[in-house]
Amino acid sequence: MHRSNGPSELTIGAGEASLAALWTVPANATGSVVFAHGSGSSRFSMRNQFVAGTLQQAGFATLLLDLLTPEEEEYDRRTDMLRFDVAFLAQRLEAAIAWCATQADVKHLRLGLFGASTGAAAALIASARLPNNVHAVVSRGGRVDMAASVLPQVQAPALFIVGGADRQVLELNLAAAKNLRAEHDVVVIAAASHLFEEPGALERVAELARDWFVTYLAQAGSV
Repeated sequence: MHRSNGPSELTIGAGEASLAALWTVPANATGSVVFAHGSGSSRFSMRNQFVAGTLQQAGFATLLLDLLTPEEEEYDRRTDMLRFDVAFLAQRLEAAIAWCATQADVKHLRLGLFGASTGAAAALIASARLPNNVHAVVSRGGRVDMAASVLPQVQAPALFIVGGADRQVLELNLAAAKNLRAEHDVVVIAAASHLFEEPGALERVAELARDWFVTYLAQAGSV
């Protein structure tokens, strides 16, 4: 089992914005994963932190970041203008990907993206824009339909994890997957809702994400 120090609080520049982030690097890391949270969430999302912990134990460095600044969050709470602007969120994610490429302890390793809800759409858009930098994508309850225009350009192997009780999102995921040309899979967790709050559901999400990233990041070797 890999052991890591606690997360480091830092900020990542994205244009004129400074994005708060939590960065954790296990000893002898075998890959890195950047998290893109869903609308109204943050780097402190308990669900994403749980998944990140499982990935860290498997040897992956993890970066959980806020895609919006505090000022933007306040504006978004009043207007809902930013949380669904997945192209804008993808630009923020691309800045985080670029930052990872400057970190000596992981820059030689393959990188994956883990996106939840609207963050999954941003992850797919970023992977389509940066095919040489993103080597795997996992979506948890993702609004992957919001990335419909780029799905045929996605080259990274993509895993869509959806709750069986999350009917509308499940239908959207199944339809979106048909437009992917890259290797992909849709895994339905029976009886799970959108937030995977049912007993064992989030644990299953973490296991599936871990196995996907082990296959496409760790075993694939360095870049």
